[in-house]
Amino acid sequence: MILSVCPNPCVDCTIELNTLKLGGLNRIENKIITYSGKALNVAIGVARLGGDSFATGFMFNDNGKMFVHTLDDENVKNTFVWNNGSARTNYKIVDKRAMMTEINDKGENVSLENQTELVSLVGELSKSASVVVMSGSLPGGVDDDYYLKLSSAVPENVKIILDTSGNKMIAGLRGGAYLVKPNLDELQEMTGEHYDSFDEMITGCERLIEAGAENVMLSLGRKGAILTDGDKAYFCKSATVAVNSTVGAGDGMVAAAASMIEQNAPYEDVLRCAVAAGTASVMTPGTNLFYKENFIEIYRKIQVERLR
Repeated sequence: MILSVCPNPCVDCTIELNTLKLGGLNRIENKIITYSGKALNVAIGVARLGGDSFATGFMFNDNGKMFVHTLDDENVKNTFVWNNGSARTNYKIVDKRAMMTEINDKGENVSLENQTELVSLVGELSKSASVVVMSGSLPGGVDDDYYLKLSSAVPENVKIILDTSGNKMIAGLRGGAYLVKPNLDELQEMTGEHYDSFDEMITGCERLIEAGAENVMLSLGRKGAILTDGDKAYFCKSATVAVNSTVGAGDGMVAAAASMIEQNAPYEDVLRCAVAAGTASVMTPGTNLFYKENFIEIYRKIQVERLR
């Protein structure tokens, strides 16, 4: 089983416009609403690849049932620590130039009692898991070291994948992680350096390995991704596809990587499947995840090359 932990679920409202007019009247051409959150997207991706997927995290009384319905429809088992209030709403504004403006809410405050309850719940559920994915931002009232507390509850034989950024990632890595998946901007922010070449990027990844990660999958957007353990390093270039939305591409990558890691797949195939899933995700509108047929089609087109 792959357990996905989502501390900060969100309603994603993707608004499509002809042109975004700042300070003027804008008319919506299309609107897509999805009930998601990074780890919930991962859970759905795992299920679409045929995996045994279970989702947990914080959920909110006012609109939480819509998230549960979505997960049930995707064959994702789920249980949550419930809180008062509503899950946050994030707005993605896309114009015809394929420019996207994001407006993200921070989420309702979560009590210390409920934070403790989720740590206990993750500890119990992860006893039946082979991989635990923890990803996304944190809601109000939750300190940056919360991923460290969650990972401390996971048995040592279970592989942890951590996908967050900034101080949350740095604090979480104190507990170790089998895999982390920053994008290039996030890596540069965390290390305070700028990277141009593959060698420089791998050096940046090594900083996260020194901080506690065993492996780093560095997302390079439409260019592809690098996977390294500080010794060996591989690169996989993305296929060229029609882009509908880049939101959720990273979650697709994590879902495929988790599925391959659970199957003890070869190192190169973890990367190849992750890039295929991420690329397939950008073909779907809004924050919808990849579909398996698109994933398979792209997987057959791409290859992995060894950098070290």
